[in-house]
Amino acid sequence: MSGGHRPTVLFLVHRIPYPPNRGDRIRSFHILDFLAQRAEVGLAFLSHQRPSAEALQALQQRCSWVGWAIWGRWSRWLRAGWAFAQGKPATEGLFASPKFRRQLRSWLQNHPPDRVLVFCSSMVQYLKLPGLENVRPVVDLVDVDSQKWFDYACLSGGWRRWAYQEEGRRLRKLERWIGQRAAAVLLSAPHEAALYRQIAPEANIQVISNGVDVEYFRPEFSGKLVSVGTHGLSGASTSGDGGQARCVFVGALDYQANLDGLTWFCQEVWPLVCRQRPDAQLMVVGSNPTGGVSRLVYQTPGVRLIGPVPDVRPYLAEAEVVVVPLRVARGIQNKVLEGLAMGKPVLASPQALEGLALQPGREAEAAGQPSEWAEKLVRLWADPNRRLALGQAGRRFVETHHQWSQVLQPLAEILALPEPAAPAHPTIRSPETIQSR
Repeated sequence: MSGGHRPTVLFLVHRIPYPPNRGDRIRSFHILDFLAQRAEVGLAFLSHQRPSAEALQALQQRCSWVGWAIWGRWSRWLRAGWAFAQGKPATEGLFASPKFRRQLRSWLQNHPPDRVLVFCSSMVQYLKLPGLENVRPVVDLVDVDSQKWFDYACLSGGWRRWAYQEEGRRLRKLERWIGQRAAAVLLSAPHEAALYRQIAPEANIQVISNGVDVEYFRPEFSGKLVSVGTHGLSGASTSGDGGQARCVFVGALDYQANLDGLTWFCQEVWPLVCRQRPDAQLMVVGSNPTGGVSRLVYQTPGVRLIGPVPDVRPYLAEAEVVVVPLRVARGIQNKVLEGLAMGKPVLASPQALEGLALQPGREAEAAGQPSEWAEKLVRLWADPNRRLALGQAGRRFVETHHQWSQVLQPLAEILALPEPAAPAHPTIRSPETIQSR
């Protein structure tokens, strides 16, 4: 990468930011892209398996240094349990890695960064390393993670309720410390910033929203569904017709908020829908489906488990409606933005739409109670003109408010980065597939 007066930025990320195929990776990848055009980037991340050659190539094209460590499946949970037993957040132990710490320490000995950007609270533990202990970083919390655990506790009982509440309390203490330590704290939505201001009123809080690639997710997309195994669809046209009653849910199927929302939808809403539309179909698209998801789909007529796919756009294009029935939702939901960008009518819970400056009923539809969900979904299936109007308004909304080039621009001022003289790397498109948050 060309030098000039480009500052060096150390970017600490809890998961490999490529491919951008779930909520956190989408945000971290686009931030990395933004940084790489303005600075020399040292990228350090954890990965549950060895990164593919394609992923490493994409990252190395953007960075002057890429460091990573394998994030052991069993060892990480042992560390999480040990951290929790010691009175720390389990989340901190989950992302603790001695190998990662050694590699980062080695790089820091010869490469003192001008700026440090930390992605998520789980990575601030590495600020204790020599060379970083006196640095005032910028920390992208994305959302107030402690509140998510409190929300989980409200939906749980027994020991889980206690454990979730305790994790929330410990994370809140950490979030308060971050506000004192960081030069700036980034949140993805105004309501997250307002909540964090109550936790750390002295913090320099900045809102950097999530965006969407409006060139990649387009209403004009045309393609065919690929073969996805026994639970999926094979070779179906994406044209559709107004008489179909299809909807799609997209989300990482090992993420608790998605599991909770999908289970609630299938158990509480879907039976009401099927009474009015026996031909109704729900496509469930997502990575890492748990056994619970498979059982849920098997027990629910009209629901089809598609599972992981290389590209979600054919499934979004195939469905008449995108459903986002999350009961726990923090920050800005990428699955909502992508449905809107595809020009699809989005029917979502109020929680999933929170933080978006759209008008329910104009750019998207909101529903709370099961009866309201069923009524609005059936009505959308029956009214192609209404679907078209919602889809067009939703597309205009994301074009106006949520393009990545717009939402990340304040980051240049926060990190005191120069404007790019020319593109620092070729544009690499990657299927932004399974969203989780």
